[in-house]
Amino acid sequence: MARITRRRLINGLMTATAVGVGGKLLSGCDRLNVRTPGQIGRHNYPNILVLLIDDLRPQLNCYGRSEMISPNIDRLAAEGTLFERAYCQVPICGASRASTLSGARATPTRFGSDYQARKDEDMPNEPSLPLWFKDKGYRTISYGKIYHVIEDDADSWLEEPWRPRGMWGLESYVTPENRAIVQAHGGTYGPPFEMANVADNIYTDGQIADRTVRTLERLQDGHAPFFIATGLFRPHLPFNSPTPYWELYQRENLSLADNPFRPAGAPDAALHNWGELRNYYGIPAEGPVSDEMALSLIHGYYAATSYADALVGQILDALDRLELADNTIVILWGDHGWQLGEHGLWCKHANFETSLHAPMIVRGPGVPAGQRTDALVEFVDIYPSLCDLSGLDKPDHLEGSSFVPLLENPNLPWKEAVFSYYNGGHSVKSDRYRYTEWKDDDGFVWARMLYDHVEDPGETVNIAERPEAETIVTQHQQMLEQGWPAYQI
Repeated sequence: MARITRRRLINGLMTATAVGVGGKLLSGCDRLNVRTPGQIGRHNYPNILVLLIDDLRPQLNCYGRSEMISPNIDRLAAEGTLFERAYCQVPICGASRASTLSGARATPTRFGSDYQARKDEDMPNEPSLPLWFKDKGYRTISYGKIYHVIEDDADSWLEEPWRPRGMWGLESYVTPENRAIVQAHGGTYGPPFEMANVADNIYTDGQIADRTVRTLERLQDGHAPFFIATGLFRPHLPFNSPTPYWELYQRENLSLADNPFRPAGAPDAALHNWGELRNYYGIPAEGPVSDEMALSLIHGYYAATSYADALVGQILDALDRLELADNTIVILWGDHGWQLGEHGLWCKHANFETSLHAPMIVRGPGVPAGQRTDALVEFVDIYPSLCDLSGLDKPDHLEGSSFVPLLENPNLPWKEAVFSYYNGGHSVKSDRYRYTEWKDDDGFVWARMLYDHVEDPGETVNIAERPEAETIVTQHQQMLEQGWPAYQI
């Protein structure tokens, strides 16, 4: 009954004249400058700027953390709405991006757990987010890493997708020493980090930011609204960034993860050998890294995040300089989380909070500044939300809920559960708990874990098998059985 009551509450706040399919926008959203469907034109429809950042943890100052220096993302949050509890559908880049941009969830047979998952292979007959905007008259442009495979969903872009050479492999390194290491060890992987005293645009992410700024200048006086998706690669491995970003941090002030151990009672299915990092030179094939290497990795990740943050700042500054900010919706998100030694893990690829929780921030015409919400939201909510903010109708295949009402009232009663999937593990996050289970073909649950995020926010003790948790486990199993449709707004 609670779920139905919440829906009735929200429906009571809506009006018959609300914008969008199904009348899902609050009547107050006219203050958010939501457009009614009509003739496309620069003055009628907002521009869209997507800033998609690979492997970005919500460890930023705007998320209440002080370890990393991120003034530009913090600035974006101060000028818009920050989502405290945003979750990816699958903690691996290709599948997460294909799911988010298609507006549909990852399942064992669609997108799955594949870093090379493609929208045009797994869901070819439904319009993606950029294609929907393109068909409505937007100038859609893709720079950097938006889909993992640049050829994926190619018809969605009005201009040919572009990314610079050197995002991976030999050309991603600058120093002669590291390039020699790559060449001596197969030609693909070198050290997991690099510091080079070079300009920002010597590395590929700087080139992506430069291209974005030039395109904003080119389109400044255009008649069609733009939909520019800029995908920054850092802080993805290898953590290569210019020297000034490394120098923002003093090694003696860095700390190792405070829970660098397997959670008590965690099943083997929950863990992995962090094979992505194992590929890199200097990382052992088995066993933990040394504390010295762990600190170097953390230093490199922080530096790479500050580098990406500076590039975000260059793009935001261009919007201001070109007087485009007032008519541009900016949405920034990370495609999934990342482990920095928590649970004895590195990388993502897990059904823990550290892999599934990621940043998301929205700024736009009329969006209140400095606002935050702790409502549970999912990346499949992005597609319908951008449609509503732009005054476009929505395709029927979408599997998320527009979060636009939260921009009007961040404390609105919202979803009771959000859902993720990875490598056979089906996971549900409720207000207080995260529950994950693995089943065999006969429906037998052969592994499960439950974490209490009030008593154990670091997920250090799996309580799924404790007698006192039986009722909570049953409740969350029912959530998984009911599935996401029962928990949409």
